[in-house]
Amino acid sequence: MHFLNKKIEFPRVTEASADGLLAIGGDLSVERLLHAYAHGIFPWFEDDEPILWWSPDPRFVLFPEDLKISKSMNQLLTKKRFKVTINKDFEAVIRHCSSIKRHDQKGTWITDNMIEAYTKLHQLGYAISVEVWDKKELVGGLYGIDMGNKVFCGESMFTKTSNASKYGFIEFVRKSKYNLIDCQLHTNHLESLGGKHISRIEFLKYL
Repeated sequence: MHFLNKKIEFPRVTEASADGLLAIGGDLSVERLLHAYAHGIFPWFEDDEPILWWSPDPRFVLFPEDLKISKSMNQLLTKKRFKVTINKDFEAVIRHCSSIKRHDQKGTWITDNMIEAYTKLHQLGYAISVEVWDKKELVGGLYGIDMGNKVFCGESMFTKTSNASKYGFIEFVRKSKYNLIDCQLHTNHLESLGGKHISRIEFLKYL
């Protein structure tokens, strides 16, 4: 296992463990985060753990042309059930993602340090939020990283109302400029929307 120091560098992603864990430690500086995303690496850890850096193989992704929309969701979209905005309230979205309870997760990996780091990335134009509104109430959303290479690296989403985050994700993908949505790890929810695995080598080519 590789332990990081103050130097902004990572081992080769081929040195990651079978489950994708590549390195431990370092920091969440803007420089390190940008370097990580540019090389297909992302941080993911719970609040009682050190910083863990991952580069899984295979990688779970969604190609916009493969997006699946159910009949029930299509009805909501046709009726314009919610309003979707971009970068309207990044801080509210990331804090909601941090506080929402999830299955099989004892704490949150979106710690105060993570919120501070990604807010800096947002201020620099790299981190993007998608907000879903029911009138004036924020009921869902998601955020992720745009490195300017037509790949959106999704980080987290939340919902307070049934179908809100799915609605926002679908609208974002349908209207996006991206060639690839990086979902990082498999979930049944994202698979139902058209996500699939590709090899890490193929994913790095898109980066």
